[in-house]
Amino acid sequence: MSRSIWMMSAGIAALTAAPAFAQNNSTPTGEPSQVETAGEVATDRDVTPTDDFGGDIVVTAQGRAQILQDVPLAVSAISAESLQNSGATDIRQLNQLAPSLLVSSTGSEANGSARIRGIGTVGDNPGLESSVAVFIDGVYRSRSGIGLSELGEIERVEVLRGPQGTLFGRNASAGILNVISKKPNMNEFEGFGELTYGNYDFIRASGGLTGPLGASGLGFRLDGVYVQRDGFYRVVNPTGGTENRVNDRDRFFVRGQLLFEPSDAIEIRLIADYTKRDESCCGAVYLDRATNPRIGNLNEPANPLLVGGTVNPNGNNIINVLRDLGQPVASFSDPYSRNLYISPGRSYRGTTEDKGISLNADWTLGGATLSSITGYRAYDSDQGSDTDYSSVDLLYRAADGGSSRRFRTFSQELRLQGTAFDEKLDWLVGGYFADEDLTVRDNLRFGTQYGRFAACRVISGSALAQFYSPTSTGCLSPTGRAVLSGGVPGVPSPFGPAGPTIVAAFDRLDSVRDRGTTSDRYFQNSRNFAFFTHNIFHLSDTLSFTAGLRYTNERKRFNATFGNDNTACVAQQAALLPFLANAGLAPTAAGLIGLTCQGNSTAELNGVTINDKRKENELTGTGILSWKPVQNLMLYASYSRGYKAGGFNLDRSALKNPVLPFSATPGGVQALASSLQFDPEVNTAYELGAKFGRGPVTVNVALFRQDFESFQLNTFNGTVFLVQTVNGCESNLNGGDRDQSTLPGSPNFVAPPAANPIANPAALTGACPAGDVGYGVRSEGIEIETSFRPTRDLMINAGLTYANTRYRDQLVGNLRGTPLDPALRLLPGSNLSNAPKAVATASVAWTPDIGDTGLSGLFYVDSRLTSDYNTGSDLFPQKEQSSYALFNARIGIRGPGERWALELWGQNIFNQNYAQVAFNSPFQEGARTAGFTDPQFPGGRQIFSAYLGEPRTYGLTGRFRF
Repeated sequence: MSRSIWMMSAGIAALTAAPAFAQNNSTPTGEPSQVETAGEVATDRDVTPTDDFGGDIVVTAQGRAQILQDVPLAVSAISAESLQNSGATDIRQLNQLAPSLLVSSTGSEANGSARIRGIGTVGDNPGLESSVAVFIDGVYRSRSGIGLSELGEIERVEVLRGPQGTLFGRNASAGILNVISKKPNMNEFEGFGELTYGNYDFIRASGGLTGPLGASGLGFRLDGVYVQRDGFYRVVNPTGGTENRVNDRDRFFVRGQLLFEPSDAIEIRLIADYTKRDESCCGAVYLDRATNPRIGNLNEPANPLLVGGTVNPNGNNIINVLRDLGQPVASFSDPYSRNLYISPGRSYRGTTEDKGISLNADWTLGGATLSSITGYRAYDSDQGSDTDYSSVDLLYRAADGGSSRRFRTFSQELRLQGTAFDEKLDWLVGGYFADEDLTVRDNLRFGTQYGRFAACRVISGSALAQFYSPTSTGCLSPTGRAVLSGGVPGVPSPFGPAGPTIVAAFDRLDSVRDRGTTSDRYFQNSRNFAFFTHNIFHLSDTLSFTAGLRYTNERKRFNATFGNDNTACVAQQAALLPFLANAGLAPTAAGLIGLTCQGNSTAELNGVTINDKRKENELTGTGILSWKPVQNLMLYASYSRGYKAGGFNLDRSALKNPVLPFSATPGGVQALASSLQFDPEVNTAYELGAKFGRGPVTVNVALFRQDFESFQLNTFNGTVFLVQTVNGCESNLNGGDRDQSTLPGSPNFVAPPAANPIANPAALTGACPAGDVGYGVRSEGIEIETSFRPTRDLMINAGLTYANTRYRDQLVGNLRGTPLDPALRLLPGSNLSNAPKAVATASVAWTPDIGDTGLSGLFYVDSRLTSDYNTGSDLFPQKEQSSYALFNARIGIRGPGERWALELWGQNIFNQNYAQVAFNSPFQEGARTAGFTDPQFPGGRQIFSAYLGEPRTYGLTGRFRF
């Protein structure tokens, strides 16, 4: 707590000493700059050498070229110069410059997550669209992770906070990242080149050329980037994996543009781009007590399995099993050594191709302008993984076809805008259409040691621990096998007549080796059309009212085909289901079935096809009242309603509890298809803001409150991925949303009824009448962004965001008021994951002249200070990340007119260790027993892993322009 207070004080001090954070498109000479936006050329106003050394910032956040300080929205504009100084080359690195933004990546960079004001979409499930949408040159990118590649030469990035929908083609419930690339130069030839070398053998080469093509009104631009770097993780077990390093970089990006201006009234811009990535991603390491004291003794390596012939209550039997099957004990300590252990023959290798073409046209028709944005995107990603993140072969996806996702997206946006009533009204009407095909293929398979691990896990974590033998079939010692089978004269089996069946079940579990998915295929077609309008009424010279409205129609069709060779699952169900009615045998029988059929991996699905569809109609909009009491100050108040589409969970594990066979379900698998659906996410937002700008100083303040209905949450509980929409109940659930009745050893434990041993008792206490269901998440707080340019060669920026982003009490799982899964019992009343309450950013750039030589220097530093937050979507306290600070710095020398530059840089210069996301290690959840010595921590003997943040990097960059 003291550290958080110190960091908050430091952030406030930074704001007091150095007002900041709006970025400035500056011109070295102090002459008025021209910024080209949306087919228009907007000239900065009131720029004089005596009162403003940089000029105004022009943005298109409202579909029009406007001065940033005149836009009644919470929007940050980050210039190309600021991105270059910070070393940002993709949207993930915007974190250092925008305090309300957090971009992270986890198990696959194909689906990273962006959050604004603590709100974002969690996980790698491609069925979930992004709460924070990414647009590049007006074209929507299907998932925010697609924007994690190189951006090339850009003009600026706009970060719009809060719901959006009446201006951009696609809806966004939490915000938008709007990336605008540099246009071709129509007047003269220009070129640039850049070469960087850094630690981890980092090489980045980029270059470009632009200019006119004759006198035809045609211009071109060509940009390219190549990046290569060793991985941050070292593979240290000599027989493991196929790579020596993981989380490397090997990528190529090229973008070509043609700009045609046949007259002053017409502008046509054709853009084509291609990205190729061939990288190993993404490794994870075990967390330990030394790294996070909140873990207690869960991952303690020195924990003998048996004490006096019984289970050591202070030990973690799962770690012992992993150790006995070949996992080095060293892997459970010091995660920031970044040592990785991979199962033999497994790989994190993945290949990604992202390409597309767009045509942007603006045609001035008298008093109105018609704008068209036509885009086609093709995205393919194939990713292998050692999914258990250990040298014990438990779970994997094969590289080269193991797990792939394929997007094909066509979109068309049309806007007509102009003025009316003697410029008293700025009007805009538009339409949007998108058609997207998403194909996901998966072959998630149990590894060669899974069956032995699962059997040993059960035996070592139960009263059978005395028979634990990791080198024996079924993990049962010969003595144990004889006793349990009733084969020892005078010693009855503890399972009675069922003894031989239970022993056979352990053997069958042991036989699950390299079994599972052969080919699961998910296909989803999404068709979206919308009509929108956004109008600004100038009621007087100082008072304006903005009204926007959008109608959206969304239709999704889904089908899936499954292939599986796990015959042991079917055999276990047939053998053990008769014993589930026996209260004494139910836990053992259900556990053995569940481990054999984990994640609904069963040959019963082989060749099965299911299909479903859903439709949505949504009306959203905004209303904004803005007032300028004096020339340099604007006040505004806004209401907006945003929307993100519902969809399908593309994960078979969500179909049902794996204990009962699919054949036991009336109607079979098809009858369960609706369980994959989830509701649309709706945000109702209110905002009060003030924007002040005078001379070299700008100050922007926003107070906000956002209420999310059906917040889409994706979490991994150690066994399956859960997708639930979180809502709140007006009625008192009497603790039902915090129910632990399914957890043996918990104070509220209620055993399932003998007639239905897999029933969830929590379902009886956590339900809510549908009429009482309301919002489930609220985000409220304040944002301050300021900038100060006291002299032409000094720019100081800073920002502070305080966001209290919390779940309501009395939570339920959807609009029908059904209970949340018990794995989410910590959510009520708690902060969301990856939602720190306080974030402060600051940057200083000083570019002094060096005498009369024409040379200039560069001294730059930026920082991001973050308070405590939890990195896990289930909010287990073991996943808490303590407050930390990241600093980047750059020093260099630049030639006359900045024709060349040489710069020494560092990112995370103090080598701050932190975790992006912590998660429940797959299949490594032990029994929750009352004898465990850390009952205050949920999760029992669950082991935890984490995707780490990047370590310190540094290097040297040289660049030139002509």
